[in-house]
Amino acid sequence: MNIHRGIALLTALLMFPQIVETLYSPALTDIARHFSVTAQDAGWTLSLYFFGFAAGVLFWGRMCDLLGRKPALLLGLLCYAAGAAAALMTSHFMLLLAARMLAAFGAATGSVVTQTVLRDRFSGGELARIFSFMGIALAVSPALGLWLGGIIVSAAGYEGVFYLLFGLAVILLTWSARQLEETRPSQHARHAFGAVVQRMLKDPEIWRATGLVALFNISLFSYYSLAPFLFQSLGFGPAAFGLTGGVLALGSLVGAQLNHILMKWSLNAKALLNLASGIGLAGSVGVWGLMHSIWFLAPMFLVMVAFSMAIPVVLSTALGAYTYCRGTAGALFGFAYYLLIGSGLMISGWGQQLGITLVVCAVGIVLVGWRYRGS
Repeated sequence: MNIHRGIALLTALLMFPQIVETLYSPALTDIARHFSVTAQDAGWTLSLYFFGFAAGVLFWGRMCDLLGRKPALLLGLLCYAAGAAAALMTSHFMLLLAARMLAAFGAATGSVVTQTVLRDRFSGGELARIFSFMGIALAVSPALGLWLGGIIVSAAGYEGVFYLLFGLAVILLTWSARQLEETRPSQHARHAFGAVVQRMLKDPEIWRATGLVALFNISLFSYYSLAPFLFQSLGFGPAAFGLTGGVLALGSLVGAQLNHILMKWSLNAKALLNLASGIGLAGSVGVWGLMHSIWFLAPMFLVMVAFSMAIPVVLSTALGAYTYCRGTAGALFGFAYYLLIGSGLMISGWGQQLGITLVVCAVGIVLVGWRYRGS
């Protein structure tokens, strides 16, 4: 596989889980209206998504080692397409939730399989640079997703979003089938699942990495689940909310570029993470203080800078000791942090307080990040 075309495909696959959620976020208010449910109930379609995603990460990650990287990816994308199609056909809210969880189960392949392929091909500082480069590309997805989602919901309702999600799955499935090469080592050994679980459970560094990834993502996705209703209360519609993707994308671009520059200056992972944690805490406090004004978007920019700086650092360092079982270890790692993300989003959904959620997460990040070695 041509390295440039290969990176383009892997970047698209890594963007896929994030962009499908940002596309979906502007549809929450329309879903609440169409199915006659509360904002909290509509938010379940996002929080429960992560429980399905967690199960998918565990399953497809294990399939990476048992079947190979490419079969696991293609089967997962087929599963996502089936979930998106089911969401289009249902008229019952509970069935919509089930369809969303099926789609999430399939979408997880884009995260765990892609990260496994990257860890197969790269390591050490090169892997960190690849994640940092992809972080710049990923910065486009919130802007694109929220903008497109806002326009589509305004023009065609939530059904239009699901049609687009189904189409994206078909495009990625076709592209992957034609271009993705198998990267599982030819002398691959099948390690006992239980032994890997036992080792990771006893590894405090893995627990810290899990907590950091979860807390950063709860901060990000609490915005996607709570902000549409906050905008509604401020008198703005889905299209206006969709335009805020530009603010988030700019924050992600700044964070990714800052990460790239600081890595060139040989700043280590620990220092990068501490800097990102401080920026995230400042931004979270700012959002809390400006919750009743559209100006809360300014400090939300800082939250996105912190996210874009920190996530590549943690993802590139978390599984350095598990090269012998990348797929299984990546699956367990993702399973743990996505469970935490889903739980955190359910709690934030009950409270409907974006500012408080961000501050609690930021404090947790500072405390956990202080002890994370990132070796």
